[in-house]
Amino acid sequence: MNARERFNAVMHYQPRDRSPIMDFGFWDETLVVWQEQGLPKGIDADRYFGMDPQWITAPVNVHLQPGFEWRVLEDRGDTQIVVDNEGVTKEQGKFLGSIPRHISHTLVDRSTWQNEFKWRLDGSAGPRLPQNWADYVARHSDTNRTYPLGVNAGSLYGWIRNWMGLEAVSMLVFDDRALFDEMVETVADCIVETLSRALASNIQFDYALMWEDMCYRAGPLLSPRVFGETLVPHYRRITGLLKQHGVDVVVIDCDGDITRLLPLWLEGGVNTMFPLEAGVWNADPVAYREKWGKDLLMIGGVGKRMLASSHDAITAEVERLAPLVEAGGYIPTPDHRVPPDVPLANYIHYLNEARRVWGRGLPNLELMQTEVQACTQDDVDKFSWHLG
Repeated sequence: MNARERFNAVMHYQPRDRSPIMDFGFWDETLVVWQEQGLPKGIDADRYFGMDPQWITAPVNVHLQPGFEWRVLEDRGDTQIVVDNEGVTKEQGKFLGSIPRHISHTLVDRSTWQNEFKWRLDGSAGPRLPQNWADYVARHSDTNRTYPLGVNAGSLYGWIRNWMGLEAVSMLVFDDRALFDEMVETVADCIVETLSRALASNIQFDYALMWEDMCYRAGPLLSPRVFGETLVPHYRRITGLLKQHGVDVVVIDCDGDITRLLPLWLEGGVNTMFPLEAGVWNADPVAYREKWGKDLLMIGGVGKRMLASSHDAITAEVERLAPLVEAGGYIPTPDHRVPPDVPLANYIHYLNEARRVWGRGLPNLELMQTEVQACTQDDVDKFSWHLG
């Protein structure tokens, strides 16, 4: 089978030759640390690690158009103050800078919404599809293509949270619910208008990808009641349009404990949870399947913290997940970008075990550089520092 056939077979509970071998990617710092442990420089990591084609999405812009001008305001050595394309002034690190610190936001009230943001979300205006869209369609519309192709279906809450900041959007829900609802509806209108044009092309997309990041270790950042009242109807609009065009795998990218929102996403037609962070709340794809059944599709669920432990623990987890992988509707991947506290030797062991068990006997990767082969437990301990 090719990668597209395999992806669609898994996500529709059909027979397949093996599971896709995929990842979420790596921190930039991880590859730097791994180079000290034997990883060659200047390589394509996914190709080097033998990954199947993944997360290829069409260049459809359902976001702010035009975006704000990105510029550096101040260089502080290890960090810099920038204004990003969402109008957010923030301090971000140059190394080990996973989460930037927001300083101020352009979107602060109804006036800035009307003057600075709402007009940027007109789905009928501006270059929402690239100038070379006809060429892109010609390249990717072959029904015999060998790779899965997705389309960006945007965000109903995560973007607004970015534009305003978490505290401000949380207060807005109580202080001016009508404005919050208007923002969500405007974003959804933009997504639907833009997707309508993209989906009318000859491309048969295999999945749609949305992003929210609206949960943390204690659960959702927005109450399930407001989520159900305001977001679910617009999710239905988007997923209904997608299904009219044969796209029935709708992936939501949300970190944190998603348990309380998961049934509401399913109600809204969003059926694929990613990356299923294990976290301190001990989320488990096996338990999720038992609770929500085959209506729930999943990608992720392999704890990144576990990858920093022992080879025996990694093997045990790969084998524990094997029955769920075989049942279908689930593609196992690390539950976020692999951090630099995971030793290269551990990651290669994980991939080789994944290829053996989930890959139904795929051959081992020929990646063991001399430095990696020589790794001892002391070397593993050396690189198993926790970044927080």
